[in-house]
Amino acid sequence: MTATIQNLINQESLPNSYADTVEKTILPLAQHIHSLRQAQERPVVIGIHGAQGTGKSTLTEFLRELLTTHYHTPTASFSLDDLYLTRVEREKLAEDVHPLFITRGVPGTHDIALGQQVIDQLEAAGRDTETPIPAFDKSRDDRKPRQQWPVFRGRAEAILVEGWCMGAVPATSEEELMEPVNELERSEDPEGTWRQYVDRCLRGEYSRFFSHLDNLIMLRAPSMECVLQWRTLQEHKLRKRTDGAPKDRSVDTGPAQPSRIMSDREVVRFIMHYERITRASLAEMPARADCVINVGEDHSFGEPLIRQRQ
Repeated sequence: MTATIQNLINQESLPNSYADTVEKTILPLAQHIHSLRQAQERPVVIGIHGAQGTGKSTLTEFLRELLTTHYHTPTASFSLDDLYLTRVEREKLAEDVHPLFITRGVPGTHDIALGQQVIDQLEAAGRDTETPIPAFDKSRDDRKPRQQWPVFRGRAEAILVEGWCMGAVPATSEEELMEPVNELERSEDPEGTWRQYVDRCLRGEYSRFFSHLDNLIMLRAPSMECVLQWRTLQEHKLRKRTDGAPKDRSVDTGPAQPSRIMSDREVVRFIMHYERITRASLAEMPARADCVINVGEDHSFGEPLIRQRQ
Protein backbone atom coordinates (compact mmCIF):
# COMPACT_ATOMS: atom_id res chain seq x y z
CA MET A 1 0.00 0.00 0.00
CA THR A 2 2.88 2.38 0.72
CA ALA A 3 4.05 2.14 -2.89
CA THR A 4 0.54 2.87 -4.17
CA ILE A 5 0.24 5.94 -1.97
CA GLN A 6 3.64 7.26 -3.02
CA ASN A 7 2.83 6.72 -6.69
CA LEU A 8 -0.40 8.69 -6.27
CA ILE A 9 1.43 11.48 -4.47
CA ASN A 10 3.92 11.69 -7.32
CA GLN A 11 1.18 11.51 -9.94
CA GLU A 12 -0.75 14.37 -8.34
CA SER A 13 2.43 16.43 -7.71
CA LEU A 14 1.73 16.54 -3.99
CA PRO A 15 4.30 17.00 -1.21
CA ASN A 16 5.49 13.82 0.50
CA SER A 17 3.81 15.06 3.67
CA TYR A 18 0.47 14.23 2.00
CA ALA A 19 1.11 10.66 3.14
CA ASP A 20 0.07 11.83 6.61
CA THR A 21 -3.24 13.04 5.18
CA VAL A 22 -3.76 9.67 3.57
CA GLU A 23 -3.12 7.92 6.88
CA LYS A 24 -5.27 10.29 8.94
CA THR A 25 -8.15 11.02 6.58
CA ILE A 26 -8.30 9.00 3.38
CA LEU A 27 -7.65 5.47 4.63
CA PRO A 28 -10.35 5.66 7.34
CA LEU A 29 -12.71 6.98 4.66
CA ALA A 30 -11.83 4.13 2.30
CA GLN A 31 -12.46 1.65 5.11
CA HIS A 32 -15.82 3.32 5.77
CA ILE A 33 -16.87 3.04 2.13
CA HIS A 34 -15.70 -0.58 2.00
CA SER A 35 -17.81 -1.35 5.07
CA LEU A 36 -20.85 0.29 3.48
CA ARG A 37 -20.43 -1.90 0.40
CA GLN A 38 -20.20 -5.04 2.53
CA ALA A 39 -23.42 -4.10 4.31
CA GLN A 40 -25.58 -4.12 1.16
CA GLU A 41 -26.02 -6.35 -1.86
CA ARG A 42 -25.81 -3.70 -4.57
CA PRO A 43 -22.96 -1.29 -5.38
CA VAL A 44 -22.61 1.65 -3.00
CA VAL A 45 -23.03 5.17 -4.44
CA ILE A 46 -21.06 7.90 -2.64
CA GLY A 47 -21.50 11.63 -3.16
CA ILE A 48 -18.54 13.91 -2.41
CA HIS A 49 -19.45 17.56 -1.87
CA GLY A 50 -16.97 20.41 -1.64
CA ALA A 51 -16.60 23.97 -2.83
CA GLN A 52 -14.05 24.88 -5.49
CA GLY A 53 -10.49 24.10 -4.45
CA THR A 54 -11.29 21.90 -1.46
CA GLY A 55 -9.54 18.88 -2.97
CA LYS A 56 -12.50 16.77 -4.18
CA SER A 57 -10.74 15.47 -7.27
CA THR A 58 -7.59 14.47 -5.38
CA LEU A 59 -9.58 12.77 -2.63
CA THR A 60 -11.64 10.89 -5.23
CA GLU A 61 -8.51 9.77 -7.08
CA PHE A 62 -6.96 8.34 -3.91
CA LEU A 63 -10.18 6.67 -2.79
CA ARG A 64 -10.76 5.06 -6.17
CA GLU A 65 -7.25 3.63 -6.36
CA LEU A 66 -7.08 2.46 -2.74
CA LEU A 67 -10.54 0.88 -2.79
CA THR A 68 -9.83 -0.93 -6.04
CA THR A 69 -6.30 -2.07 -5.29
CA HIS A 70 -6.21 -2.69 -1.56
CA TYR A 71 -9.84 -3.21 -0.51
CA HIS A 72 -10.68 -5.32 -3.59
CA THR A 73 -13.67 -3.09 -4.26
CA PRO A 74 -13.66 -2.10 -7.96
CA THR A 75 -14.48 1.59 -7.93
CA ALA A 76 -15.64 3.94 -10.68
CA SER A 77 -15.79 7.71 -10.36
CA PHE A 78 -16.86 10.80 -12.22
CA SER A 79 -17.50 14.46 -11.48
CA LEU A 80 -20.62 16.55 -11.90
CA ASP A 81 -18.28 18.75 -13.95
CA ASP A 82 -18.07 15.93 -16.50
CA LEU A 83 -21.85 16.18 -16.95
CA TYR A 84 -21.87 19.84 -18.01
CA LEU A 85 -24.08 20.57 -20.98
CA THR A 86 -22.17 21.16 -24.18
CA ARG A 87 -21.31 24.70 -25.16
CA VAL A 88 -24.05 24.66 -27.81
CA GLU A 89 -26.63 23.39 -25.29
CA ARG A 90 -25.72 26.14 -22.82
CA GLU A 91 -25.95 28.75 -25.53
CA LYS A 92 -29.49 27.53 -26.24
CA LEU A 93 -30.34 27.60 -22.51
CA ALA A 94 -28.94 31.12 -22.23
CA GLU A 95 -31.05 32.22 -25.18
CA ASP A 96 -34.27 30.55 -24.00
CA VAL A 97 -34.09 31.13 -20.22
CA HIS A 98 -31.42 33.62 -19.09
CA PRO A 99 -28.02 34.83 -20.41
CA LEU A 100 -26.25 33.76 -17.19
CA PHE A 101 -26.67 30.12 -18.20
CA ILE A 102 -23.86 30.49 -20.73
CA THR A 103 -21.58 30.01 -17.72
CA ARG A 104 -21.24 26.39 -16.60
CA GLY A 105 -21.60 25.46 -12.97
CA VAL A 106 -24.99 25.97 -11.40
CA PRO A 107 -27.83 23.43 -11.35
CA GLY A 108 -29.45 23.51 -14.75
CA THR A 109 -26.12 23.40 -16.63
CA HIS A 110 -25.57 19.64 -16.15
CA ASP A 111 -26.97 16.66 -18.02
CA ILE A 112 -28.27 14.91 -14.90
CA ALA A 113 -30.04 12.23 -16.94
CA LEU A 114 -26.65 11.28 -18.41
CA GLY A 115 -25.19 10.97 -14.90
CA GLN A 116 -28.00 8.68 -13.78
CA GLN A 117 -27.60 6.62 -16.94
CA VAL A 118 -23.90 6.11 -16.18
CA ILE A 119 -24.67 4.98 -12.61
CA ASP A 120 -27.38 2.60 -13.85
CA GLN A 121 -24.99 1.10 -16.41
CA LEU A 122 -22.23 0.67 -13.83
CA GLU A 123 -24.61 -1.04 -11.41
CA ALA A 124 -25.95 -3.42 -14.08
CA ALA A 125 -22.60 -4.16 -15.72
CA GLY A 126 -21.17 -7.64 -16.02
CA ARG A 127 -17.58 -8.76 -15.75
CA ASP A 128 -16.71 -7.79 -19.35
CA THR A 129 -18.97 -4.75 -19.76
CA GLU A 130 -17.36 -1.50 -20.89
CA THR A 131 -19.04 1.66 -19.58
CA PRO A 132 -17.99 5.03 -21.12
CA ILE A 133 -17.58 7.76 -18.47
CA PRO A 134 -18.35 11.33 -19.65
CA ALA A 135 -15.51 13.84 -19.67
CA PHE A 136 -15.47 17.64 -19.93
CA ASP A 137 -12.59 19.78 -21.19
CA LYS A 138 -12.54 22.95 -19.06
CA SER A 139 -9.79 24.54 -21.13
CA ARG A 140 -12.17 24.48 -24.13
CA ASP A 141 -15.34 24.91 -22.06
CA ASP A 142 -16.98 21.99 -23.82
CA ARG A 143 -17.64 18.29 -23.39
CA LYS A 144 -15.05 15.99 -24.92
CA PRO A 145 -16.07 13.91 -27.93
CA ARG A 146 -17.51 10.54 -26.88
CA GLN A 147 -14.60 8.65 -28.42
CA GLN A 148 -12.29 10.40 -25.93
CA TRP A 149 -14.27 9.39 -22.84
CA PRO A 150 -12.49 7.01 -20.44
CA VAL A 151 -13.97 3.53 -20.15
CA PHE A 152 -14.68 1.56 -16.97
CA ARG A 153 -14.43 -2.17 -17.49
CA GLY A 154 -16.49 -4.59 -15.46
CA ARG A 155 -18.97 -4.01 -12.63
CA ALA A 156 -18.28 -1.28 -10.11
CA GLU A 157 -18.78 -2.20 -6.45
CA ALA A 158 -18.43 1.47 -5.41
CA ILE A 159 -19.33 4.56 -7.44
CA LEU A 160 -17.94 7.94 -6.40
CA VAL A 161 -19.61 11.12 -7.71
CA GLU A 162 -17.94 14.38 -6.76
CA GLY A 163 -19.09 17.93 -7.33
CA TRP A 164 -19.36 21.36 -5.77
CA CYS A 165 -23.16 21.12 -5.40
CA MET A 166 -23.53 17.40 -4.66
CA GLY A 167 -26.33 16.99 -2.15
CA ALA A 168 -27.25 20.69 -2.14
CA VAL A 169 -30.85 21.62 -1.28
CA PRO A 170 -33.10 24.38 -2.69
CA ALA A 171 -33.84 27.67 -0.97
CA THR A 172 -36.00 27.52 2.14
CA SER A 173 -38.32 30.32 0.98
CA GLU A 174 -39.15 32.58 -1.96
CA GLU A 175 -38.07 35.59 0.10
CA GLU A 176 -34.62 34.09 0.65
CA LEU A 177 -34.31 33.29 -3.04
CA MET A 178 -35.23 36.79 -4.19
CA GLU A 179 -32.76 38.63 -1.93
CA PRO A 180 -29.54 39.08 -3.98
CA VAL A 181 -26.36 37.75 -2.35
CA ASN A 182 -23.88 39.56 -4.61
CA GLU A 183 -23.50 42.08 -7.42
CA LEU A 184 -23.99 39.49 -10.15
CA GLU A 185 -27.47 38.61 -8.89
CA ARG A 186 -28.29 42.25 -8.21
CA SER A 187 -27.28 43.66 -11.58
CA GLU A 188 -27.62 40.72 -14.02
CA ASP A 189 -30.59 38.87 -12.53
CA PRO A 190 -32.73 41.67 -11.00
CA GLU A 191 -36.01 39.81 -11.60
CA GLY A 192 -34.65 36.55 -10.17
CA THR A 193 -35.34 34.54 -13.35
CA TRP A 194 -31.96 32.78 -13.28
CA ARG A 195 -32.13 32.07 -9.53
CA GLN A 196 -35.65 30.68 -9.77
CA TYR A 197 -34.72 28.32 -12.60
CA VAL A 198 -31.65 27.08 -10.70
CA ASP A 199 -33.81 26.48 -7.62
CA ARG A 200 -36.44 24.58 -9.64
CA CYS A 201 -33.70 22.32 -10.99
CA LEU A 202 -32.48 21.64 -7.44
CA ARG A 203 -36.02 20.78 -6.37
CA GLY A 204 -36.52 18.51 -9.37
CA GLU A 205 -34.02 16.32 -11.20
CA TYR A 206 -31.06 17.17 -8.95
CA SER A 207 -33.01 16.23 -5.83
CA ARG A 208 -34.00 12.91 -7.43
CA PHE A 209 -30.40 12.26 -8.47
CA PHE A 210 -29.06 13.03 -4.99
CA SER A 211 -31.71 10.79 -3.40
CA HIS A 212 -29.92 7.75 -4.85
CA LEU A 213 -26.78 8.43 -2.81
CA ASP A 214 -26.02 5.88 -0.10
CA ASN A 215 -23.66 8.28 1.66
CA LEU A 216 -22.79 11.98 1.42
CA ILE A 217 -19.27 13.18 2.25
CA MET A 218 -18.70 16.91 2.74
CA LEU A 219 -15.37 18.67 2.44
CA ARG A 220 -16.11 21.79 4.48
CA ALA A 221 -14.20 24.91 3.40
CA PRO A 222 -13.35 27.44 6.12
CA SER A 223 -15.01 30.38 4.33
CA MET A 224 -16.31 31.74 1.04
CA GLU A 225 -13.24 33.96 0.85
CA CYS A 226 -11.00 30.87 0.82
CA VAL A 227 -13.09 29.41 -1.98
CA LEU A 228 -12.35 32.45 -4.17
CA GLN A 229 -8.62 32.22 -3.42
CA TRP A 230 -8.52 28.51 -4.17
CA ARG A 231 -10.54 28.79 -7.40
CA THR A 232 -8.19 31.50 -8.61
CA LEU A 233 -5.25 29.22 -7.89
CA GLN A 234 -6.91 26.39 -9.84
CA GLU A 235 -7.25 28.63 -12.88
CA HIS A 236 -3.59 29.64 -12.64
CA LYS A 237 -2.60 25.96 -12.64
CA LEU A 238 -4.89 25.19 -15.57
CA ARG A 239 -3.39 28.08 -17.52
CA LYS A 240 0.12 26.80 -16.80
CA ARG A 241 -0.75 23.23 -17.87
CA THR A 242 -2.42 24.30 -21.11
CA ASP A 243 -0.15 27.28 -21.80
CA GLY A 244 -3.29 29.31 -22.41
CA ALA A 245 -3.72 33.05 -22.04
CA PRO A 246 -6.92 34.32 -20.41
CA LYS A 247 -9.52 36.08 -22.51
CA ASP A 248 -11.07 38.73 -20.28
CA ARG A 249 -14.73 39.38 -21.12
CA SER A 250 -17.23 41.39 -19.12
CA VAL A 251 -20.12 39.35 -20.57
CA ASP A 252 -19.29 35.85 -21.77
CA THR A 253 -21.82 35.21 -24.52
CA GLY A 254 -19.56 34.62 -27.50
CA PRO A 255 -18.76 31.37 -29.28
CA ALA A 256 -16.39 28.76 -27.91
CA GLN A 257 -12.72 29.65 -28.14
CA PRO A 258 -9.65 27.37 -28.43
CA SER A 259 -8.71 28.40 -24.86
CA ARG A 260 -11.22 29.21 -22.12
CA ILE A 261 -8.80 30.05 -19.30
CA MET A 262 -10.16 32.83 -17.05
CA SER A 263 -8.40 35.95 -15.82
CA ASP A 264 -8.51 36.77 -12.09
CA ARG A 265 -11.26 39.29 -12.74
CA GLU A 266 -13.32 36.67 -14.53
CA VAL A 267 -12.82 34.23 -11.66
CA VAL A 268 -14.37 36.74 -9.22
CA ARG A 269 -17.44 37.02 -11.43
CA PHE A 270 -17.49 33.26 -12.05
CA ILE A 271 -17.53 32.46 -8.32
CA MET A 272 -20.53 34.75 -7.86
CA HIS A 273 -22.55 32.21 -9.87
CA TYR A 274 -21.78 29.62 -7.16
CA GLU A 275 -21.95 31.83 -4.09
CA ARG A 276 -25.58 31.40 -3.07
CA ILE A 277 -25.55 27.60 -3.00
CA THR A 278 -22.02 27.44 -1.58
CA ARG A 279 -22.88 29.69 1.36
CA ALA A 280 -26.11 27.79 2.02
CA SER A 281 -24.34 24.43 1.94
CA LEU A 282 -21.59 25.62 4.28
CA ALA A 283 -24.31 26.66 6.73
CA GLU A 284 -26.68 23.69 6.65
CA MET A 285 -24.95 20.61 5.20
CA PRO A 286 -22.59 19.75 8.10
CA ALA A 287 -25.60 18.86 10.24
CA ARG A 288 -26.89 16.24 7.80
CA ALA A 289 -23.89 14.94 5.83
CA ASP A 290 -22.88 11.35 6.62
CA CYS A 291 -19.25 12.41 6.86
CA VAL A 292 -17.66 15.84 7.30
CA ILE A 293 -13.99 16.59 6.66
CA ASN A 294 -12.89 20.05 7.75
CA VAL A 295 -10.49 21.67 5.28
CA GLY A 296 -7.98 24.18 6.62
CA GLU A 297 -6.98 27.41 4.91
CA ASP A 298 -3.76 25.62 3.94
CA HIS A 299 -5.84 22.86 2.29
CA SER A 300 -5.06 20.39 5.09
CA PHE A 301 -7.71 17.77 5.90
CA GLY A 302 -9.00 17.02 9.35
CA GLU A 303 -10.02 13.55 10.48
CA PRO A 304 -13.29 12.33 8.93
CA LEU A 305 -16.26 12.90 11.23
CA ILE A 306 -18.49 9.96 10.34
CA ARG A 307 -22.12 9.87 11.36
CA GLN A 308 -23.58 6.40 11.72
CA ARG A 309 -27.02 6.09 10.15
CA GLN A 310 -29.73 4.60 12.32
